[in-house]
Amino acid sequence: MKLPKNNERKSMSKSIIFSLVFLVLGFIMAYSYSLSNQRETENDFAGAGFFEQKEQYRKELIEQQERNKELREELGDKQVAVQEFERSVVDGEENYTAYAREAEELRRFLGLVPVKGEGLTVTLQDGDYSIDHANPNEYIVHESHVFQVINELYISGAEAIAVNGQRIHGNSHIVCTGPVIAVDGIQHPAPFTIEAIGSPEVLTASMQLAGGVQDQLLNDDISVTLDPGQTIQMPALLSEMDTGGRR
Repeated sequence: MKLPKNNERKSMSKSIIFSLVFLVLGFIMAYSYSLSNQRETENDFAGAGFFEQKEQYRKELIEQQERNKELREELGDKQVAVQEFERSVVDGEENYTAYAREAEELRRFLGLVPVKGEGLTVTLQDGDYSIDHANPNEYIVHESHVFQVINELYISGAEAIAVNGQRIHGNSHIVCTGPVIAVDGIQHPAPFTIEAIGSPEVLTASMQLAGGVQDQLLNDDISVTLDPGQTIQMPALLSEMDTGGRR
Protein backbone atom coordinates (compact mmCIF):
# COMPACT_ATOMS: atom_id res chain seq x y z
CA MET A 1 0.00 0.00 0.00
CA LYS A 2 2.98 2.45 0.51
CA LEU A 3 4.26 2.08 -3.04
CA PRO A 4 1.34 3.81 -4.67
CA LYS A 5 1.70 6.77 -2.41
CA ASN A 6 5.31 7.16 -3.38
CA ASN A 7 4.35 6.98 -7.02
CA GLU A 8 1.69 9.57 -6.55
CA ARG A 9 4.17 11.84 -4.79
CA LYS A 10 6.71 11.39 -7.57
CA SER A 11 4.08 12.07 -10.18
CA MET A 12 2.94 15.16 -8.31
CA SER A 13 6.54 16.39 -7.96
CA LYS A 14 7.16 15.96 -11.66
CA SER A 15 3.99 17.86 -12.46
CA ILE A 16 5.03 20.68 -10.22
CA ILE A 17 8.52 20.79 -11.70
CA PHE A 18 7.20 20.72 -15.25
CA SER A 19 4.72 23.40 -14.37
CA LEU A 20 7.50 25.59 -12.97
CA VAL A 21 9.67 24.91 -16.00
CA PHE A 22 6.87 25.72 -18.42
CA LEU A 23 5.99 28.81 -16.39
CA VAL A 24 9.60 30.00 -16.50
CA LEU A 25 9.86 29.22 -20.21
CA GLY A 26 6.63 30.98 -20.88
CA PHE A 27 7.79 34.01 -18.95
CA ILE A 28 11.11 34.01 -20.81
CA MET A 29 9.41 33.72 -24.18
CA ALA A 30 6.90 36.41 -23.32
CA TYR A 31 9.68 38.74 -22.15
CA SER A 32 11.74 38.02 -25.25
CA TYR A 33 8.78 38.74 -27.50
CA SER A 34 7.99 41.95 -25.64
CA LEU A 35 11.61 43.11 -25.85
CA SER A 36 11.73 42.29 -29.53
CA ASN A 37 8.56 44.31 -30.20
CA GLN A 38 9.92 47.21 -28.18
CA ARG A 39 13.17 47.27 -30.18
CA GLU A 40 11.26 47.12 -33.45
CA THR A 41 9.08 49.98 -32.29
CA GLU A 42 12.10 52.01 -31.25
CA ASN A 43 13.80 51.28 -34.57
CA ASP A 44 10.68 52.26 -36.46
CA PHE A 45 10.41 55.49 -34.45
CA ALA A 46 14.10 56.32 -34.96
CA GLY A 47 13.84 55.65 -38.71
CA ALA A 48 10.75 57.82 -39.01
CA GLY A 49 12.43 60.67 -37.11
CA PHE A 50 15.53 60.50 -39.27
CA PHE A 51 13.44 60.52 -42.44
CA GLU A 52 11.45 63.54 -41.24
CA GLN A 53 14.66 65.39 -40.33
CA LYS A 54 16.21 64.51 -43.69
CA GLU A 55 13.11 65.74 -45.50
CA GLN A 56 13.18 68.97 -43.51
CA TYR A 57 16.84 69.54 -44.45
CA ARG A 58 16.04 68.87 -48.09
CA LYS A 59 13.24 71.43 -48.05
CA GLU A 60 15.46 74.03 -46.39
CA LEU A 61 18.20 73.39 -48.95
CA ILE A 62 15.75 73.86 -51.83
CA GLU A 63 14.44 77.07 -50.28
CA GLN A 64 18.02 78.37 -49.83
CA GLN A 65 18.86 77.54 -53.43
CA GLU A 66 15.79 79.41 -54.62
CA ARG A 67 16.73 82.40 -52.45
CA ASN A 68 20.28 82.33 -53.81
CA LYS A 69 18.89 82.34 -57.35
CA GLU A 70 16.71 85.35 -56.55
CA LEU A 71 19.68 87.16 -55.01
CA ARG A 72 21.84 86.44 -58.07
CA GLU A 73 19.14 87.81 -60.36
CA GLU A 74 18.76 90.87 -58.14
CA LEU A 75 22.53 91.37 -58.12
CA GLY A 76 22.60 91.13 -61.93
CA ASP A 77 19.85 93.77 -62.19
CA LYS A 78 21.76 96.06 -59.81
CA GLN A 79 24.95 95.65 -61.83
CA VAL A 80 23.12 96.54 -65.04
CA ALA A 81 21.61 99.59 -63.32
CA VAL A 82 25.04 100.67 -62.08
CA GLN A 83 26.53 100.28 -65.57
CA GLU A 84 23.72 102.33 -67.11
CA PHE A 85 24.19 105.00 -64.46
CA GLU A 86 27.94 105.09 -65.09
CA ARG A 87 27.32 105.41 -68.83
CA SER A 88 24.82 108.20 -68.24
CA VAL A 89 27.32 109.99 -66.00
CA VAL A 90 30.04 109.68 -68.64
CA ASP A 91 27.65 110.79 -71.38
CA GLY A 92 26.52 113.68 -69.18
CA GLU A 93 30.11 114.75 -68.54
CA GLU A 94 30.91 114.53 -72.25
CA ASN A 95 27.76 116.48 -73.13
CA TYR A 96 28.52 119.05 -70.45
CA THR A 97 32.07 119.43 -71.74
CA ALA A 98 30.82 119.81 -75.31
CA TYR A 99 28.15 122.31 -74.26
CA ALA A 100 30.65 124.29 -72.21
CA ARG A 101 33.09 124.39 -75.12
CA GLU A 102 30.33 125.44 -77.51
CA ALA A 103 29.12 128.11 -75.10
CA GLU A 104 32.65 129.44 -74.73
CA GLU A 105 33.06 129.61 -78.50
CA LEU A 106 29.75 131.47 -78.81
CA ARG A 107 30.77 133.93 -76.10
CA ARG A 108 34.03 134.53 -77.91
CA PHE A 109 32.22 134.98 -81.22
CA LEU A 110 29.68 137.36 -79.71
CA GLY A 111 32.43 139.31 -77.98
CA LEU A 112 31.13 138.73 -74.47
CA VAL A 113 34.56 137.78 -73.09
CA PRO A 114 38.05 139.19 -73.67
CA VAL A 115 40.21 137.04 -75.92
CA LYS A 116 43.91 136.57 -76.48
CA GLY A 117 45.85 134.42 -78.88
CA GLU A 118 47.91 134.15 -82.03
CA GLY A 119 46.50 135.28 -85.30
CA LEU A 120 46.94 137.53 -88.32
CA THR A 121 47.05 141.30 -88.66
CA VAL A 122 45.94 142.75 -91.99
CA THR A 123 46.66 146.45 -92.63
CA LEU A 124 44.84 148.27 -95.41
CA GLN A 125 46.12 151.65 -96.61
CA ASP A 126 44.99 154.01 -99.32
CA GLY A 127 46.87 153.62 -102.55
CA ASP A 128 49.43 156.21 -103.65
CA TYR A 129 48.08 159.18 -105.49
CA SER A 130 48.53 158.93 -109.22
CA ILE A 131 47.68 161.32 -111.99
CA ASP A 132 45.91 158.40 -113.58
CA HIS A 133 43.42 158.46 -110.67
CA ALA A 134 41.53 161.69 -111.02
CA ASN A 135 38.85 160.32 -108.70
CA PRO A 136 40.20 159.64 -105.15
CA ASN A 137 37.51 157.00 -104.66
CA GLU A 138 39.54 154.84 -107.00
CA TYR A 139 42.45 154.35 -104.58
CA ILE A 140 41.10 154.87 -101.06
CA VAL A 141 39.91 152.09 -98.74
CA HIS A 142 36.14 151.65 -98.68
CA GLU A 143 33.93 149.66 -96.32
CA SER A 144 33.56 147.01 -99.03
CA HIS A 145 37.31 146.35 -98.83
CA VAL A 146 37.13 145.99 -95.05
CA PHE A 147 34.13 143.66 -95.39
CA GLN A 148 36.04 141.51 -97.89
CA VAL A 149 38.85 140.96 -95.42
CA ILE A 150 36.55 140.36 -92.43
CA ASN A 151 34.40 137.84 -94.30
CA GLU A 152 37.43 135.95 -95.59
CA LEU A 153 38.94 135.77 -92.10
CA TYR A 154 35.69 134.51 -90.57
CA ILE A 155 35.33 131.90 -93.30
CA SER A 156 38.89 130.75 -92.57
CA GLY A 157 38.12 130.12 -88.90
CA ALA A 158 38.87 133.40 -87.15
CA GLU A 159 37.57 133.32 -83.57
CA ALA A 160 37.49 137.06 -83.04
CA ILE A 161 38.12 140.15 -85.19
CA ALA A 162 38.79 143.80 -84.39
CA VAL A 163 39.19 146.88 -86.60
CA ASN A 164 41.62 149.45 -85.27
CA GLY A 165 41.23 147.82 -81.87
CA GLN A 166 37.42 147.88 -81.92
CA ARG A 167 35.82 144.45 -81.52
CA ILE A 168 33.53 143.25 -84.31
CA HIS A 169 30.35 141.29 -83.47
CA GLY A 170 27.54 139.65 -85.39
CA ASN A 171 25.52 142.87 -85.74
CA SER A 172 28.39 145.24 -86.43
CA HIS A 173 27.91 147.76 -89.25
CA ILE A 174 30.69 149.49 -91.12
CA VAL A 175 30.08 152.66 -93.14
CA CYS A 176 32.50 154.66 -95.24
CA THR A 177 32.25 158.43 -94.73
CA GLY A 178 34.82 160.06 -96.94
CA PRO A 179 38.39 159.29 -95.87
CA VAL A 180 37.29 157.53 -92.70
CA ILE A 181 35.10 154.55 -91.89
CA ALA A 182 32.65 154.25 -89.01
CA VAL A 183 32.44 150.95 -87.12
CA ASP A 184 29.24 150.77 -85.09
CA GLY A 185 29.11 154.57 -85.19
CA ILE A 186 32.75 155.10 -84.14
CA GLN A 187 34.98 156.69 -86.79
CA HIS A 188 38.43 155.40 -87.66
CA PRO A 189 40.92 157.02 -90.05
CA ALA A 190 43.22 155.13 -92.37
CA PRO A 191 45.25 153.00 -92.17
CA PHE A 192 42.81 150.28 -91.09
CA THR A 193 44.30 147.49 -89.01
CA ILE A 194 42.18 144.32 -89.01
CA GLU A 195 43.22 141.82 -86.34
CA ALA A 196 42.00 138.23 -86.33
CA ILE A 197 42.65 135.55 -83.71
CA GLY A 198 43.04 132.09 -85.20
CA SER A 199 45.55 129.87 -86.94
CA PRO A 200 48.10 132.26 -88.50
CA GLU A 201 48.99 129.77 -91.23
CA VAL A 202 45.39 129.14 -92.26
CA LEU A 203 44.37 132.79 -92.15
CA THR A 204 47.42 133.88 -94.15
CA ALA A 205 46.94 131.16 -96.75
CA SER A 206 43.30 132.12 -97.23
CA MET A 207 44.23 135.76 -97.83
CA GLN A 208 46.94 134.82 -100.34
CA LEU A 209 44.86 132.49 -102.51
CA ALA A 210 45.35 133.15 -106.20
CA GLY A 211 42.61 135.49 -107.33
CA GLY A 212 41.50 135.86 -103.72
CA VAL A 213 40.98 138.82 -101.44
CA GLN A 214 44.55 140.09 -101.44
CA ASP A 215 44.76 140.05 -105.26
CA GLN A 216 41.41 141.84 -105.52
CA LEU A 217 42.54 144.56 -103.11
CA LEU A 218 45.78 145.05 -105.02
CA ASN A 219 43.81 145.34 -108.23
CA ASP A 220 41.89 148.20 -106.55
CA ASP A 221 45.25 149.90 -105.80
CA ILE A 222 44.86 149.23 -102.07
CA SER A 223 48.06 148.62 -100.09
CA VAL A 224 47.82 145.33 -98.20
CA THR A 225 50.20 144.16 -95.45
CA LEU A 226 49.96 140.75 -93.78
CA ASP A 227 51.65 140.21 -90.41
CA PRO A 228 51.03 136.66 -89.09
CA GLY A 229 52.08 135.06 -85.81
CA GLN A 230 51.54 137.99 -83.49
CA THR A 231 49.91 137.70 -80.08
CA ILE A 232 46.64 139.59 -80.29
CA GLN A 233 44.53 140.69 -77.35
CA MET A 234 40.98 142.02 -77.57
CA PRO A 235 38.65 143.30 -74.84
CA ALA A 236 35.05 142.20 -74.39
CA LEU A 237 32.39 144.22 -76.15
CA LEU A 238 30.97 145.43 -72.84
CA SER A 239 34.33 146.95 -71.98
CA GLU A 240 34.37 148.78 -75.30
CA MET A 241 30.84 150.06 -74.75
CA ASP A 242 31.76 151.37 -71.31
CA THR A 243 34.74 153.27 -72.75
CA GLY A 244 32.96 154.49 -75.87
CA GLY A 245 35.08 152.28 -78.10
CA ARG A 246 38.40 153.77 -76.95
CA ARG A 247 41.18 151.42 -75.85
